[in-house]
Amino acid sequence: MWANESVFYQIYPLGFCGAPFENDGKNVSRIRKVLDWIPHLKNLGINAVYFSPVFESDTHGYNTRDYRKIDTRLGNNQDFKEVCDALHEEGIKVILDGVFNHVGRGFFAFQDVLEKKWDSSYKDWFYLDFQGNSPYQDGFYYEGWEGNYDLVKINLSHPDVIRYLTDSIQGWIQEFGIDGLRLDVAYMVDRNFLSLLRRESEKWKPDFFLQGEMIGGDYKQILNPQMCHSVTNYECYKGIYSSFNSYNLFEIAHSLQRQFGKDPWCLYRDMHLVSFLDNHDVSRISSILNKESHLPLAYALLFAMPGIPCIYYGSEWGVPGDKSQGDPTLRPCFEQPVWNDLCDYIQKLTHVKTSHPALNYGGIEMLQLTNRQLIFEREVESERFIFALNIDENDFTANFNARAGKGYDFISEQEVDFGGGLFIPKETALLIKTER
Repeated sequence: MWANESVFYQIYPLGFCGAPFENDGKNVSRIRKVLDWIPHLKNLGINAVYFSPVFESDTHGYNTRDYRKIDTRLGNNQDFKEVCDALHEEGIKVILDGVFNHVGRGFFAFQDVLEKKWDSSYKDWFYLDFQGNSPYQDGFYYEGWEGNYDLVKINLSHPDVIRYLTDSIQGWIQEFGIDGLRLDVAYMVDRNFLSLLRRESEKWKPDFFLQGEMIGGDYKQILNPQMCHSVTNYECYKGIYSSFNSYNLFEIAHSLQRQFGKDPWCLYRDMHLVSFLDNHDVSRISSILNKESHLPLAYALLFAMPGIPCIYYGSEWGVPGDKSQGDPTLRPCFEQPVWNDLCDYIQKLTHVKTSHPALNYGGIEMLQLTNRQLIFEREVESERFIFALNIDENDFTANFNARAGKGYDFISEQEVDFGGGLFIPKETALLIKTER
């Protein structure tokens, strides 16, 4: 699967393009702004762009009105097709947000129910109770997503709903050439629908990628050969920033060993979870970490650990964003990309990550662990890497069985000699290719 050897880049289009929050119905070709960012994506070494919702919606994109029309605030279908074509020409895959658990109140079928009530031919597309009432005083009750009644839960077991959604997805493949979907709140999407989507999408496009959003629990509920190829690794997301801020690398080490270690009981060996430091739902990593100097080290760990790294737009140059200030703070519009030292650093990481099988398919084995130092290896038959992290304000010399006399550090671009131990300067990450 191509995704296993990729680095993803997430764009939240409505924010990225500076669209108004409320759908004003005015057609403006804002999505074409992505065309100007393609050189930046290429410089970073991005292989795939994941677009948060692009289809017609009431406000923030996750309350869909029309699954077959690009949001008027972003432009039209032709505008988005040109964006997808341009990305594909540069070898960059396209992943869309598949929001199938719920729709917006402006969705055509729900509008028909609002008008005709129990006489609507679409009433069984939703979970309705005509003996009750909604917070909007509609004259009937319906199920909203986690108590949010602007998000109307749809009946994914109804054959007409299934047909409408699968026809829409197939249309996205035909019209835009998309390469995969990130499935919103996949943890609560009907499992039979997920299985059907996996079967059908493989017929439409054999290498079509399905990534499910999982917040917690056992990822294997949907991460399996019948449903999703990958899921969001929220456990390690939390483990990374928490380990840095508490100077307790045992936390992230525990998660990595539990998920990807060599013991047979490890949960997700040989699986490829999508790993991230931030996204459109959480505070930016630069606003979470207590020390700015730890920011590049967090990215180094993200790229060295098993998984598919995903960068949220703007975070590659360290832009802040605090969730407590509201979601719009996390989804800003930038006039143009910024390039700085952090971008240089991430560029090196993406190049190494996408070029070496050990960093895409190798398991993980801990070599040395303290509160402030972490050393592990990743290995396949053809190559072996050692990742060494020191988050302390002091230099550190590690003594461990390196099984190699020397190596080459890909981040700082220097030879490394293991004789007498591995020297790790203060607040430094080393990614070393060694002899097997």
